[in-house]
Amino acid sequence: MTPLEVLEYASVAVFALTGALVASRSQLDLVGFIFIACLTAVGGGTLRDLLLGRDPVFWVGRPGFIVVAALAALVVFFSAHLLESRYRALLWLDACALAVAVPVGVGVTIGMGYGPVTVLVMGVATGSFGGLMRDVVCNEVPLLLRQGELYLTAAFCGAGAALAAGALGWPGLPALLACAAVTFGLRAGSLAFGWALPVYKARPPRPDAPKR
Repeated sequence: MTPLEVLEYASVAVFALTGALVASRSQLDLVGFIFIACLTAVGGGTLRDLLLGRDPVFWVGRPGFIVVAALAALVVFFSAHLLESRYRALLWLDACALAVAVPVGVGVTIGMGYGPVTVLVMGVATGSFGGLMRDVVCNEVPLLLRQGELYLTAAFCGAGAALAAGALGWPGLPALLACAAVTFGLRAGSLAFGWALPVYKARPPRPDAPKR
């Protein structure tokens, strides 16, 4: 098994745990847990593979990914009640999943011979779309849309770090590890220390401005 495949399995497992935690917050049954876990685990990678024309889609060619996601859902189904704060656990697990999934998206896209722009987009998509699908289906506020937090920015900077490392002559695995470190560092800093980018704030209209 290659290092990229190890990262891919890790991404699926950790994202599946986050999906199952959200399912526990929605009080779903066991089948619901497995569905949400699998959707979260493979959603970003499926979108990536469809856009890149990768045939077959990664989990279709290797169904073991679905088995891993289902097992993760079972673990959470029987143990979620032991967590003091499921939401806090969700945030940190999601940060770990993001830090693993973005390098996977970057590695797969580079391996298929695509250029830097596509690598950046697919790194972000792989890391973020599974969680977005999870939150939308479970009627949660998507983590990537929470005001002021570094989420998409962390994924983008992580993918950029991999490209920069590659440009400096770093081999594949160290470049992907740099991607993971930057992604997790920024996301963790946002959660622990409130790191954030300025958000847009509309200026109030002038009192003498004409009404439209």
